[in-house]
Amino acid sequence: MTELSTTTRSTPTGPVLEIAGDLDFHTAPRAREALLGLTPGPGELLVIDLSALTFCDSSGITVLVAARNHALSHQAQIALAAVPSVVARTFKITGLTQIFPTHPTAQDATAQWAARPGSARPGSRT
Repeated sequence: MTELSTTTRSTPTGPVLEIAGDLDFHTAPRAREALLGLTPGPGELLVIDLSALTFCDSSGITVLVAARNHALSHQAQIALAAVPSVVARTFKITGLTQIFPTHPTAQDATAQWAARPGSARPGSRT
């Protein structure tokens, strides 16, 4: 079992949360607290970087779905980045690939979001 850790950083497109270790029944409450503690603004992108995720069970999937609902309730979007192959199959089987855009890296996710038409937020310079 790998201990869960989370790291948050801000980007011009919105928050990025890195989840490392096992996301399971025992660690899901901490991950959920970290995710729900983020408040993406309208039009922003919440990126969940899973590059260091080692395991994800149904409790972890529930956390990710709750994060999606949280982002949408703030009129923001959500994307997963660097989904490890060890959990990608589970995400495909459960249908998560249908509701989460995925990107090779968090940087790819934020760059693509910033490059989309109409990406300038109120008060930003273009």
